[in-house]
Amino acid sequence: MAYTIQGVRKPLARNGWSWQVPARRAMERDDGVVAGRVKKVWPCTEDSRRPVEPGSSSRTKPDSP
Repeated sequence: MAYTIQGVRKPLARNGWSWQVPARRAMERDDGVVAGRVKKVWPCTEDSRRPVEPGSSSRTKPDSP
């Protein structure tokens, strides 16, 4: 899913938040470590979602045949 800048800015402003972007990166940041962590951790988080199954959106009513 992709959002436009306006699509993000409006809900932020509505809630009293602002679009803030850091002026520079932290001196302590190690891009090699970040890239390694993304390769190691990100695939684990993608697979943790429940599989999509047809059924009812109601918790109290079973799905229709």
